[in-house]
Amino acid sequence: MLTLITYPPAFDQLSASPFCVKAMYLLNLSGMSWQRDDTPDPRNWPKGKLPALWVKDEIIGDSENIRAWLERNGAEFDKGLSDLDRAASRAFIRMAEEHLYFHILLDRWGDDRVWSIVRDTYFAAIPTLLRKIITRPMRRAVLHGMHSQGLGRLTEAERLDRVEPDLQAITDRLWQGPFLFGNQPTAADASVAPMLAAMAATPCDTALSMRMRSDEILTNYVQRVAEALG
Repeated sequence: MLTLITYPPAFDQLSASPFCVKAMYLLNLSGMSWQRDDTPDPRNWPKGKLPALWVKDEIIGDSENIRAWLERNGAEFDKGLSDLDRAASRAFIRMAEEHLYFHILLDRWGDDRVWSIVRDTYFAAIPTLLRKIITRPMRRAVLHGMHSQGLGRLTEAERLDRVEPDLQAITDRLWQGPFLFGNQPTAADASVAPMLAAMAATPCDTALSMRMRSDEILTNYVQRVAEALG
């Protein structure tokens, strides 16, 4: 049986990481048998992050590599999609994973109110007296990376303006059906829905989390995907 190494549940989500939730959704969509093994520490796994898929003597790191392995072994996540829809699907996935994700990261690591909750959730295994000391340089490194990337230089209002066209694009697509590409979930749903869910699950009211929670269309979409693939 396949074993998915994943971060534990957090903030009422299947995992603290939307990429781990994506991997779970893809595994369920593939129809293959699998089990989960939770760990808060990614350091011993490929690329130093999670999820990772343990397949006999092979460990596949990164959710996109996991998708590729599942497809090589018979999974068809975009069955019936036209070439145009497959291209659009890839664009939606990249939008979610390479843009929306980093806004979630900034909400969780950059906002002092949120960070105190995130720190004590993500790093609960570290003794309380040491937790602030150990995580301070980690947080500093994340925020430095986001400053270099560019989004970390924006105000909260500016970031919300950046996100809004993405959310509108997803909403516009959903006028075509219950899922992004029709009546059945595809790979795009496995990526996009966990990002939206993580956005709403941020454990404080931020401009981004409130925007997502107040959107009935997107909230209902996230729920449909969770019911279909969770």
